[in-house]
Amino acid sequence: MRPAPGAEATCIAARALGLEADAFPLFAVHPLRWEAPARAEVDALLLGSANALRHGGADLAHYRGLPAYAVGETTAAAARAAGLDVVRTGTGGLQGLLGHIDPAHRRLLRLAGRERISLEIPAHVTVLTREVYASQALPLPGALAARLRTPCLVLLHSAEAARHFARLCDSAGIVRSQIHVTALGPRIAAAAGTGWAGIAAAPTATDAALLALAKELCQGFTPGS
Repeated sequence: MRPAPGAEATCIAARALGLEADAFPLFAVHPLRWEAPARAEVDALLLGSANALRHGGADLAHYRGLPAYAVGETTAAAARAAGLDVVRTGTGGLQGLLGHIDPAHRRLLRLAGRERISLEIPAHVTVLTREVYASQALPLPGALAARLRTPCLVLLHSAEAARHFARLCDSAGIVRSQIHVTALGPRIAAAAGTGWAGIAAAPTATDAALLALAKELCQGFTPGS
């Protein structure tokens, strides 16, 4: 359900595990115009999505060589490709990363999406946020609607996607009780709501953990369960 190119990357990894998987992105990501702070005002970057690097535009070059804190491996790889020095990669969200900020990095620039989670900022840190991309919710594709009317398992990578997916199912009259949901974390699972055939959260916020959980659930699945 995640936007491209992440959706197809997840499917490729799922197929490598022997799963039958297809991508149905429910969001399209587009860049936003933003004002880049002067490099001298920034000690390090805080990155919660690879989309910030994909859609940040030419102004990202101002920060080449600066330290960066990345929410996960995919974001870290995009940051390195943009010339940033990734000093720490998280596994459980941006809030956890804020507990490991180098004392020398007091002024963080957060490149984020229009929709984002709120953070509790440590007293010794200031965070300047710039919205550099936005996600546009898409309608339910007909092919996906047909799939959802038979027993299946759905992967959800964000709370926004979980809420949107639940609304689409309800609007289309799709019965939740035959859809198994796996989420990238507990917060995302909670956002999906209730009534599903089953709902589970990956133990860590990585695609590898999510797909391992999906494989385990698929192996234990029997029609009608």
